[in-house]
Amino acid sequence: MARRSAIRNRIELLAVRAALRALERRPPAEAVRLAGRWMRWLDRAVPRLRRTALRNLALALPGVPHAPVVDGCFASLARVLAAVAHFPRITRANVHAWIGYDGFEHFERARALGRGVLFATGHLGNWELSAYAHALMTAPMSFVVRPLDNPLLDALATQYRTLSGNRVLGRRDYLRALIEALRANEAVGVLIDQNVTADRGVFIDFFGRKACVDAGFARLAHRTGAAVIPGFALWDAEAGRYVLKFYPPVPMTGDALADTQAVHAALEQAIRAHPDQWLWIHRRWKTRPPGEPPLY
Repeated sequence: MARRSAIRNRIELLAVRAALRALERRPPAEAVRLAGRWMRWLDRAVPRLRRTALRNLALALPGVPHAPVVDGCFASLARVLAAVAHFPRITRANVHAWIGYDGFEHFERARALGRGVLFATGHLGNWELSAYAHALMTAPMSFVVRPLDNPLLDALATQYRTLSGNRVLGRRDYLRALIEALRANEAVGVLIDQNVTADRGVFIDFFGRKACVDAGFARLAHRTGAAVIPGFALWDAEAGRYVLKFYPPVPMTGDALADTQAVHAALEQAIRAHPDQWLWIHRRWKTRPPGEPPLY
């Protein structure tokens, strides 16, 4: 990767800080509208994002009208951005105005087993708010993230993500801290829905297509005995807030490929129920099995 200039990093930091302040100063609904205008600008300014989303939808959901789903994807990103901007103002006293639970009993039963909980989550709904709010509504947790390329923005993101007491585990050195958290019967969230290179992953079926995924999540779950709970913060337009939905645990058998497939089947089910809230602009099927042509 090319070395980033300090000037570029600083400019990006100033721009993001200004955007967050502009959104934080506004009431949530107004902040979402402003962020929505920015996302529509981004959609027009970077057309490859929509092209990627339309290609993904053609691969995964050929029978669904694609344009409304892509529009919903950008609208969902606007809600994520507006919520993150308000993190300094979200407290135990007002968090339930933003989000509530559904299926909390699955988490309670998993915690009662005493071996920690692995949240299998993804870029569906509001993945930032889900961890942030869980810390306020129940207890702080850890989650694994890929460090941002801009170290100044990475530090800012960590500052926001930890305001509610959570701990960020960078992908470069997370394993020991993750295992320690599970041994302490804590919860750890992992985003499982990103493409990985063939040397790091295995191929499973995802929306009827082979997708390359990291099987380390399933191996870790079996090794530690942690319960695997799919969980997503899903937008409920009628209620005007998110629902942090926990699904029944996914049993781990010790067969890494079969267990990885089972976890992604739960993710796929959730995406199919809420297609306009997933991050379709990511080239999820980029890595192909040997001999297969590229899909993008």
